[in-house]
Amino acid sequence: MIIGLTGGIGSGKSTVARAFETLGAAWVDADDVAREIVQPGEPTLFAIQKRFGDQVINVDGTLNRAALRDIVFKNPEQRRWLESVTHPKIRERLLQHLERLTAQGAPYVLLVSPLLFESGQHALVSRSLVVDVPQALQLSRTQQRDGVSESQVHAILAAQLPREQRLAKADDVIDNGGDQTSMMQQVIRLDEQYRRLLNG
Repeated sequence: MIIGLTGGIGSGKSTVARAFETLGAAWVDADDVAREIVQPGEPTLFAIQKRFGDQVINVDGTLNRAALRDIVFKNPEQRRWLESVTHPKIRERLLQHLERLTAQGAPYVLLVSPLLFESGQHALVSRSLVVDVPQALQLSRTQQRDGVSESQVHAILAAQLPREQRLAKADDVIDNGGDQTSMMQQVIRLDEQYRRLLNG
């Protein structure tokens, strides 16, 4: 069984995934895969460099994420082009990781993806789990973690599904606006539910 785990930026998706991992679940992060497909030597990086030039490439040949983010969040057409190139590659690589993890015998696998619904990756999962926090908390956490401006966080939020729509699409929800203990209790309850579904 594959569970799609999603949530807005700064909602704590990775923290929740690691909590499930302590209970025996395996997980793959679409953000990690998105970084994988733009490593030096990957065809996707070559396509991005061809489109945007050397301004999006660091001295060491890696992708300059900040420069690329700056371009695509100011220009919706450029963002659509980037997504048309990266999303199919991410999906292909995700499927490889999910197959590998399933073969290793985990009871269920989490597909952690900020754009689970937007990218069509929800078609790969049996259930969807949304990690939810108030928007004010998303803003403060993201600014603290990534050192980005408030306007950049708002631009990222605008590119993601509105909170109400994401919650409406969820099979399950974890409220991650509280403390670690509260989050862990919710994870334990869902882990039991997923195992019952598997055995049922």
